[in-house]
Amino acid sequence: MARDEHNKAAEHHESAAKAHRSAAEHHGKGDHTKGKEHANVAKQHSQTANQHTDQAHSKSQQQK
Repeated sequence: MARDEHNKAAEHHESAAKAHRSAAEHHGKGDHTKGKEHANVAKQHSQTANQHTDQAHSKSQQQK
């Protein structure tokens, strides 16, 4: 169902946002190693969110 994919995408977008905020906090404190780790996690969540978004759009088109 497209709605499930949209919900999964939203969850990953929220997780990405949290990871981005954490990365910014660590970078601000000069802890660039941790900042990069959190930035990589954010990137992974963003990519997964994009996949779910694409799947949701595909399913929505099939239902028409």
